[in-house]
Amino acid sequence: MTTPAPYPIGSPGRPWGEAEVAAWLSRQTRQRNYAADVLSVIERLHTRFDVVEYGRLDYHPDAYPLFAIRSRDWRDELPCALVTGGVHGYETSGVRGALQFVDEHASRYEGRVNLLVAPCVSPWAYERIHRWNMHAVDPNRSFRENSPAQESAALMRLVAPLRDRVIVHIDLHETTDTDESEFRPALAARDGKAFEPGEIPDGFYLVDDTENPQPEFQQAVIAAVANVTHIAQADRNGEIIGSPVVAPGVIHYPFKQLGLCAGITHAPYTTTTEVYPDSLRATAEQCNAAQVAAVCAAIDFALAHR
Repeated sequence: MTTPAPYPIGSPGRPWGEAEVAAWLSRQTRQRNYAADVLSVIERLHTRFDVVEYGRLDYHPDAYPLFAIRSRDWRDELPCALVTGGVHGYETSGVRGALQFVDEHASRYEGRVNLLVAPCVSPWAYERIHRWNMHAVDPNRSFRENSPAQESAALMRLVAPLRDRVIVHIDLHETTDTDESEFRPALAARDGKAFEPGEIPDGFYLVDDTENPQPEFQQAVIAAVANVTHIAQADRNGEIIGSPVVAPGVIHYPFKQLGLCAGITHAPYTTTTEVYPDSLRATAEQCNAAQVAAVCAAIDFALAHR
C-alpha cells in the first residue's frame, strides 16, 4: 500500500495557525467568474422572478453580493420550498442545476408553493473552484449559531423568518475526484490529523438526516434521478464515503449536529444531493439535469404529502 505524501502546507500532527492559512490562501487563484457565470443568469431570470440581495461577502480586496431568487407570486398562505447550491463553491452542477431548475421548471409551481433558491452560496470558492472560503473554513460545517463563515451566516439570516414554513429543502452538492486528491488531504492537514484514503463513489447518491429520516422521500428522488444518470453503488463494506448505505443510493448524516446547510430549517423533507461529475458514465449536462430532476422530485413529493 502506498503511503500518501504529506500535504505541502503545515507539519504532520499540528493544526494550522495563521501562517499556514496564509500560505494556503496564497495558493488560491481565480479560475472562473461569478459575475459572468452566475450573476448574468440571475439578471436574465429577474424578468420572471423576484431577486433579493441577502448579503455581501467582504473578502478584501473583493466583495461578492449574495442573491436569492424568489417566486414573483409569493403568497404568505403558501408553504415554502428551499433550494440551495454552491455551498461548496467548486461543486459546479449544484450552481448550474439550481439556475437551470429556476429557468426551466419553477414556473409550474406558481400558486402551489413559494420558491426560494440560493444558487451560489459561496461565490469566492466558486471562482477558485474550492471547498472552503478564504479563511480555510468549510461553509457546510458552519451552519450554526455564531457561524465562522460569512456565507453560512448570511443564508441563515435569509431563511430564519421562514424556517417553520419550509416543507422541503434540497441542498445540491457533488462528490469529485478532487475530494480525495486535494480536499480531504487539506482537511486532515488543517486539523493536524492523519489522512486516511477513501473511495470516491461512481454515481449519484443522497444524504438523509439521521435525526429525521424520510426513506420514501429519498427513494422518490432517487427514482427520478435514475432516469437521468446512474445511482452510486455501495462499496465492498456496504458503504458510501464511509457511511452505511441504508437504501439504494442513500446514506445518513446528522444535519444539525454537523452544521450542514440541509439542517437550517424545520422542514419535514430534507436532503443533500451528491453528483459525481468525474464519472466516465456521465456528462456535465447529465449532472446538471440530475440536480434538476432531484429538485423537481423533492418538491413534487413534499406537495403530495403535506
